Amino acid sequence: MQSMTAETVKVYYDRFNAGDWDGMVSLLSDDVAHDLNQGDREIGKAKFRAFLARMERCYREKLEDIVILGNGFRIAAEYVVVGKYIATDEGLPPARGQTYTLPGGAFFEFAHGRITRVTNYYNLQQWLRLIGAK
Repeated sequence: MQSMTAETVKVYYDRFNAGDWDGMVSLLSDDVAHDLNQGDREIGKAKFRAFLARMERCYREKLEDIVILGNGFRIAAEYVVVGKYIATDEGLPPARGQTYTLPGGAFFEFAHGRITRVTNYYNLQQWLRLIGAK
């Protein structure tokens, strides 16, 4: 039987794929730590909501082939990101509707039934090549 924390990660990604940002945020602790890929750590639901708003504005992504690993208070997930770059994200090359498919992953920590940390990873250099920036 899958642990509750692993089930929570499954629900988190189901909500991501459905574009249910409020549903995703409802799974987080108020002081969630969000480690952005090759970026800074952001703390709190408000920062996480701002991240999701930027993602919604700049990208259309679905996650496929999601594999959830671990149990207890630390969970890892591996997946394939299938996306489209629809609006230029600050500090990145211009968006021209480029599509991409690349592997990604995340690490989660839990406390008191809520996600307290999300650390995302994908290969930025590979993504830049896929959108024709390199």
